[in-house]
Amino acid sequence: MGRALRHRNYRLFFFGQGISLIGTWLTRIATSWLVYRLTGSALLLGVVGFAGQIPTFVLAPFAGVFVDRTNRHRVLVITQWLACLQSALLAYFTLRGTVTVHHVLALSIFQGLINAVDMPARQAFVVQMVESRADLPNAIALNSSMVNGARLLGPSVGGILIAAFGEGWCFAIDAASYLAVIASLLAMRAIPDAAPRKIQRARQDLTEGFRYLIGFRPIAIILGLLALISLMGMPYSVLMPIIADQVLHGGPHTLGWLMAAAGLGALCGALYLASRQSVVGLERVIGICAVGFGLSLSAFAFSRALWLSLPLVLMVGLFMMLEMAASNTVIQTLVDEDKRGRVMSFFAMAFFGTAPVGSLFAGAMADRIGAPYTILAGGIACVLAGAAYLQALPRLNAEMQPIYVRLGILPAVPDGAAAD
Repeated sequence: MGRALRHRNYRLFFFGQGISLIGTWLTRIATSWLVYRLTGSALLLGVVGFAGQIPTFVLAPFAGVFVDRTNRHRVLVITQWLACLQSALLAYFTLRGTVTVHHVLALSIFQGLINAVDMPARQAFVVQMVESRADLPNAIALNSSMVNGARLLGPSVGGILIAAFGEGWCFAIDAASYLAVIASLLAMRAIPDAAPRKIQRARQDLTEGFRYLIGFRPIAIILGLLALISLMGMPYSVLMPIIADQVLHGGPHTLGWLMAAAGLGALCGALYLASRQSVVGLERVIGICAVGFGLSLSAFAFSRALWLSLPLVLMVGLFMMLEMAASNTVIQTLVDEDKRGRVMSFFAMAFFGTAPVGSLFAGAMADRIGAPYTILAGGIACVLAGAAYLQALPRLNAEMQPIYVRLGILPAVPDGAAAD
């Protein structure tokens, strides 16, 4: 289950990033509660979510070109220092008692600009850290375990810290936690750059990456499904403060428990993926989990009791993580190395970049029809999209099988044999 940790550089990154991500989740829950405390508005919760993630949607393709041309290790060191500065500024304004929603909006946009470069660089850098493509699925699954272990611990601790000391200390702890991942990056042994390739004009690189994506149907359809789920389903997390306050009649503790339950489910999903020996079969997992995510989200929308909401949101987190991480693993396995940064920028665009539009839409809809019905509509859309993907899966498998054979993941099959 932990075979990717045999690689020293990945092991350093895993533990350093694990500490930093706990701080990141402290900031996420503190930001949502701070905005809700300052404004009491579902629409502004959506606006802040939009501001923090729209830069990824706009800039990710250009960032992918940059990542394919640049030393990814150096890029990550710079982005982590900038993220540390962003959290420190949030802490400064909040602890002084001068923070306004305008501060939060501006700093959310700043973090979004950082993430637009950091996300494709981080995803593409995994291959260089583990050195062996055979350990890549395990490394991606361990990354997901790390993210969701932090997601389990961070919100629950954050709810306690907010209730006891206020949001400012969450931001301050997050700023300090970035030092752990920066130290791990600086302690790594020399990492060779990705395979050299012909440097073209940026526009040509961007066009080449887009044509590769559109022309490779399995990757295009997997990313399309991920984008729709992120657009329609993921904004449920933006509405969590309203669910905790108005539907479940709780406070920051309730919000922390809900976010932690989603994190626990996601952690279970990531550990399952880490225990798998092969990428084969994950194509079907993607579709099944898209349907499961939509059904769980729809059921959560009807819950009016915390004891029922917690297991339902746990299932939401489980299916969402399995769908996202399985998509990541399949795409990273299929993609050509010289286009990895650009394709992973489209992955960031699909998963993180469409979420701001969904957040803005969800905030506006929740103001009109209420948070539960908004979440229900998103769940139904995810069920329909997952069902359509499963119907197209046999054709996609036929296109993926030759690549798996070439990589040695599957044995060669006689001509005309059907894919599993």
